[in-house]
Amino acid sequence: MDQFAVKVFVRLRPSVLDPAGEATKSASIKLGAEGIKSLRIGKMIEVKIEGNGEKEVREKIDLLCDRLFANTVIEDYEYSLEKL
Repeated sequence: MDQFAVKVFVRLRPSVLDPAGEATKSASIKLGAEGIKSLRIGKMIEVKIEGNGEKEVREKIDLLCDRLFANTVIEDYEYSLEKL
């Protein structure tokens, strides 16, 4: 079996309001970080996973993303794989 390190990035879709991002943007500006035009909050998930090749691992990660890591109604995800 091959082992992979996976980084999954989950973000709100551009059409979805991001109250946490807006609050963080406002606080950043108050702290003196001038020039911030946009700030959105997401999450990054790191997974080490085994499988019989990259195709099988991608299928497993897609299943996890679709059913657990992301709310696909309002969030998009992307990921990167690194064979260990």
